[in-house]
Amino acid sequence: MNRPHRRERTIDKQARSKSSFFSLPSGQLYNPYRPLEILTPEQVQQIHEASMHILEHTGIRFQDAEALSLWEQAGAKVDHVKQHVWIDRGLLMEWVAKAPQSFTVRARNPQRSRLIGGNAINFFPSAGMVFVRDLGRGHRPGQSSDALELVKLIQMTNVIDFAPVQSVVMHDVPVHRKHLVDQAMSYIHSDKPLLGTSHGRIIAGDGIEMAKIVFGEDLQPERGAVIGGNINVNSPLVYDERMVGGMITYARHGQFTTITPFILAGAMSPITILAAVAQQNAEALAGIALLQIVRAGAPAIYGGFVTNVDMKSGAPSFGTPEGAWALLMGAQLARHYRLPYRGSGSLNTANVPDTQAMGESLWALWPCVLAHTNLVIHAAGWLESGLTISYEKYITDVENLAMMQHFLQGVRWDGDVFALNEIHEVGPAGHHLGTLHTQERFETAFYPSFLADRRNLGTWQAMGAEDSIQRAHKLWQIILDSYEQPPMEVTMHEALSDFVERRACELEHVNLYG
Repeated sequence: MNRPHRRERTIDKQARSKSSFFSLPSGQLYNPYRPLEILTPEQVQQIHEASMHILEHTGIRFQDAEALSLWEQAGAKVDHVKQHVWIDRGLLMEWVAKAPQSFTVRARNPQRSRLIGGNAINFFPSAGMVFVRDLGRGHRPGQSSDALELVKLIQMTNVIDFAPVQSVVMHDVPVHRKHLVDQAMSYIHSDKPLLGTSHGRIIAGDGIEMAKIVFGEDLQPERGAVIGGNINVNSPLVYDERMVGGMITYARHGQFTTITPFILAGAMSPITILAAVAQQNAEALAGIALLQIVRAGAPAIYGGFVTNVDMKSGAPSFGTPEGAWALLMGAQLARHYRLPYRGSGSLNTANVPDTQAMGESLWALWPCVLAHTNLVIHAAGWLESGLTISYEKYITDVENLAMMQHFLQGVRWDGDVFALNEIHEVGPAGHHLGTLHTQERFETAFYPSFLADRRNLGTWQAMGAEDSIQRAHKLWQIILDSYEQPPMEVTMHEALSDFVERRACELEHVNLYG
């Protein structure tokens, strides 16, 4: 009768001793291996030429008057009525070259600040979901209580480097308050660097003002960005007013943006992956160039988000070999232009956190790592094609991220790694379980899984026969119970709260996206 209780205490002990959840992060993670490159230099050039042809002959639409004026002043051909821009390759590449190869995103806790670029790799959780799901409460629209739990869970998960401003849409908060409550919640309950909300000038501007409360009125962008946003192109070849407003606002203040075309090959681009990647390249470079026109040197990330349509249903397909090709090609193109790269790491089309979900997620995560992706967005929790964030899926993804980080640390070569004396002493047909060499290293020699159950069938059944989702369900609750709020000055907390209340009153009858 007591076995399940003893099992829970065992998980609790393992979880609380697992440094990847509860200790301070060890610092910036780097990928020490050579990136996997699937394109030859000649093929990179072919994609480049195709992208330049798109921008020069087909053009691209910017549904924003200020953006059109900026392009015209820079020397591009602009049709203000059709909101259409044609960009010469020389002009484009002149501005793209002004974007930094790498930059720092500062956190409220300086120990958690992170580098974007080079061989640095950073993991960001799933964000912006409409629904949440967990084993106990089921599938439901997101609420402010869910958003708070997720911020706390992310804060306590040290393999996750960034915190989102909006992990899930809060259906119980009025529209004009959502972005304010979200960002204040993230600042108060997390000390990790933030990726903010980019939906228009007002929301992005409020994000900047809240960042000033935390980091000082002068954000000192020369020291590194403190807030940023993800910009999705409305593919094919359209930047809508909402996204343009966000990217211009962040760039003007020296903050970072991730320019990410979202392309489903066969629907939002031609069906071939090469055509989709060429279109992605054109769309991303046009956005990055505009950022530099707004403010030369504005930090920007080249985003890759190409996958294919399922031709049986017309639905998006995530975690596919074609998506893996696109991730790898996008990273290679970003390096060609000397830009940091963004990919996505737990994408799947599963409706529950099952084997399909994990298999497809690994088809996205591994290409991200092999490609030397600098910012892996949606690295944990993604479910239902991005509509839902799952607590249990989050934990299973974090297990994979922790193993990935262990793998990237490389094989240790220090100390008595060959153990020749032990090999000689034990000799043929012996075992090494009891040697001093093993006893001194048994706690640190291998990755210590916090989720996997590797006991034999009989023992597993006797201890309650819990599967991995049931174990993940218990584990996220243990993590939340162990949450410790990072310190914040009382005056800063009060200033954030005051800003939220004052600004919410001002915005109650304002069109945030106009």
